[in-house]
Amino acid sequence: MSLIQQIKEVTAKALSEAFSVSMPAEEISVNQTKPEFEGDYTIVLFALVKQLKKSPDQLGKELGDILVAKNESLFTSYNIIKGFLNLTVNDSYFTAFLNKQYADGKALRPQVEEQRIMVEYSSPNTNKPLHLGHLRNNFLGWSVAEILKANGHDVMKTCVVNDRGIHICKSMVGWQLFGNGQTPESTGIKGDHLVGDFYVRFSNELKKETQELIEQGQAKEEAERNAPIMQKTQQMLVDWEAGKPDVMELWKTMNGWVYEGFDITYKTIGSDFDKTYYESNTYLLGRVFVEKGLQKGVFYKKDDGSVWIDLTEEGLDEKLVLRKDGTSVYITQDLGLADQKYEEFHYDKSIYVIGDEQNYHMKVLKLILKKLGMPYADAIHHLSYGMVELPSGRMKSREGTVVDADDLVAEMIKEAEKKTAEKSKVDEFSHDELQELYSMIALGALKFFLLKVDPKKKMVFNPEESIDFHGFTGPFIQYTHARIKSILRKEPVDATTSIEAGKLLPLEKELLLLLEQYPDVTKQAGLEYNPSAIANYIYSVAQTYNTFYTAHSVLKAENEEKKQLRLRLCQLTATVIRDAMHHLGIKVPERM
Repeated sequence: MSLIQQIKEVTAKALSEAFSVSMPAEEISVNQTKPEFEGDYTIVLFALVKQLKKSPDQLGKELGDILVAKNESLFTSYNIIKGFLNLTVNDSYFTAFLNKQYADGKALRPQVEEQRIMVEYSSPNTNKPLHLGHLRNNFLGWSVAEILKANGHDVMKTCVVNDRGIHICKSMVGWQLFGNGQTPESTGIKGDHLVGDFYVRFSNELKKETQELIEQGQAKEEAERNAPIMQKTQQMLVDWEAGKPDVMELWKTMNGWVYEGFDITYKTIGSDFDKTYYESNTYLLGRVFVEKGLQKGVFYKKDDGSVWIDLTEEGLDEKLVLRKDGTSVYITQDLGLADQKYEEFHYDKSIYVIGDEQNYHMKVLKLILKKLGMPYADAIHHLSYGMVELPSGRMKSREGTVVDADDLVAEMIKEAEKKTAEKSKVDEFSHDELQELYSMIALGALKFFLLKVDPKKKMVFNPEESIDFHGFTGPFIQYTHARIKSILRKEPVDATTSIEAGKLLPLEKELLLLLEQYPDVTKQAGLEYNPSAIANYIYSVAQTYNTFYTAHSVLKAENEEKKQLRLRLCQLTATVIRDAMHHLGIKVPERM
């Protein structure tokens, strides 16, 4: 049981025994004491004052006296400041915690009820390579899955590949018109990049043809629809749905190029999936839902044969679920896929990591499933995240202004090499060790920068700022871990030396207080699906450790017992840093 939980429990007991007040422990508000006040943890009294009809100071004194008197091993003193009861925790609690936990990071885990949780992320299109926006999506989804695993849940990581539709046909037509038989092998270009190039070529040609028709007097929308290259693309989509052999062969070939490219990128960035779904296999699944919905009166059919649902009473609007020609729309196939995923995994929660531009779509999906009476409707959760922009503004894939994921990682590795050469003695490393270190720092910088911001917020990515060794960055935390490991290589912890309960110095206690909170932080990050809680916490740990290390020598401590205490403190800090950074998908080096 965590320290905060223990404080809640003993407070609830004291309220019951001394004041005959029955209050669940979870309803008692306990926070870390503010730095400007004496104490370690603070009980907020205001919720109790009215109920007990006592002044805050009177209640604080009576409750503080009871807590200290009946829990001597936990508290040594208290003070009251304007409705807040500040408790000082006994140093012996922290030394006992340190002795128990310093060598075993796996013990630092929250206790929660296990659930089966599916996390869907990445969702790329096979007409272009992964870009910066996909990186935030991948890092967020992978991290949430790992945090949920750390909370004891059974987690399945999934990806849905958008491998069909008009956008895919655009890159195929682009290759037919401009490719001259090019392949990744003949050009030396990575497959997803090559296909993406033809998507841009298509878009440029469409602009050109559209402008020509506009100059001939057509309206813009009409001109885009009538452009010869768009007509060709629409026909290709019809041929694909009809299974025309030459179209299917080209589709399979170009998608194969893209998949090979995706696999390389995923391996580089450390993203993986337990199962991948392909839209081409799932887009027809939702039609059975349309029939069910019509029978139940959830859907209605218009005179032209199209099928709709009226959501105006829920504050939305009317939504098309099947076109008049009988073809599916996105919401239809999402209904079918949600059902397939549930039948395969029987999840308690299904998390969709999708950008906030799809907020409306996800509301509609969940609402339709509820109206259809599906048992898993309430289990669906949209982890909505803000878009990533550059200092120069928003990216646009059709204009070729997207920041490619592969190019960005390569640039980050170059920057890591430059910054590491300035900071470290690189001549102590072999060539292979250096390449591994540069990649570790680059990806650590990239992932930490994209994950340290609350997912709901939009953000601007600044590559140079992300790789600073001194700021709120991944490399700063990686460097802290390497610094600790350097100390422990010089003198490992002597496990035979007993650390007795003694007076802790303020910085020693401050660091231990933070480290003890790790399971609670992990639990909260899991409940909120929020990796930024882990990122902010572990940055505070690294900051506090560096302040402690600057003020107090470890290897030249005042005495042997104090040295062993600080070595244990170093060991535990390194363990927590490594574990927390893993939950963000970040490796930490043994040396830098």
